Amino acid sequence: MNIDPGSFLISTPALDDPNFKRAVIFICEHNEKGSMGFVINKLFSRKFNELVEFNQSIAFPLFAGGPVKKENVFFLHRRPDLIKDGIPVAASVYLGGNFDQAVAYLNNKTISADDIKLFIGYCGWDYNELEEEITEGSWSVADPAMEIIFSHHPEMLWEQLYEEI
Repeated sequence: MNIDPGSFLISTPALDDPNFKRAVIFICEHNEKGSMGFVINKLFSRKFNELVEFNQSIAFPLFAGGPVKKENVFFLHRRPDLIKDGIPVAASVYLGGNFDQAVAYLNNKTISADDIKLFIGYCGWDYNELEEEITEGSWSVADPAMEIIFSHHPEMLWEQLYEEI
């Protein structure tokens, strides 16, 4: 079981937590402090512009990233040339960065859903907690192409990846 930033977790039917039923999670951090990632295949019930603070923004999909810090917006992107200060996660995927720049580029349509994904909340595990969940059969670890993060059909990701494993 090799979990690294850039790995994907695929929930198994053995996992009975409704937050993670048929979930695909992209791992952004995995170290001696624990693990952090985002559910990349479940849309949030509202769009970005439906959040009071961003009501002047364009309608853009939000994803239910996980049950931790659900009052915050997080993002993954692949445009470090435009969005400064992002943390490289894997290949060409970056975590966060200058949020004001990201919103401005979203609003003027310089970047699209091909380049950025917004999340409400994230997933987090304490040290060794994720390894224990994998050992007990709740998750499978996969290593598909990074492009799936920005898939135009996120609702189909779980089925596609689960079949592969």
